[in-house]
Amino acid sequence: MPTTTAVVLDPDKLYEIVDGRPEEKERHGARRSGICTRLMIKLGMYLQANRLGELYRVTNFQIGANERIPDLAFVSAAHIPPEGEPDTKWPMPPDLAVEVISPNDLYEKVYAKAMEYLAAGVKQVWLVSPEHQHVADFRRQTAC
Repeated sequence: MPTTTAVVLDPDKLYEIVDGRPEEKERHGARRSGICTRLMIKLGMYLQANRLGELYRVTNFQIGANERIPDLAFVSAAHIPPEGEPDTKWPMPPDLAVEVISPNDLYEKVYAKAMEYLAAGVKQVWLVSPEHQHVADFRRQTAC
């Protein structure tokens, strides 16, 4: 008879579900948090003035078979259902996903996550590197 092992998750930590398993998402330090906050304020002002959609900070999204938590995400007004925002996770990918790179992040993992976002339907991904003061902008290729 097969046995199952229950996984107990720490309620004080964030977890993404990757390949069916919980993967801890590192909490932001002051620098990463400040970058996300400043981005949210500036983008939020523009989006509100132009009624383009909504921004979400550390919110769960269904990204293909995985459940991911971008540091910052934009959902266009056209993709917000008439009944409004869901009470739990978004059942679809955002239009824009922003990840602020931590000193502990491996380039290969961050790049793979950006490609996963694009493959799942995210239109644009920003990888923000505070250390190098650089933003890598990845966009989904569309057929001509």
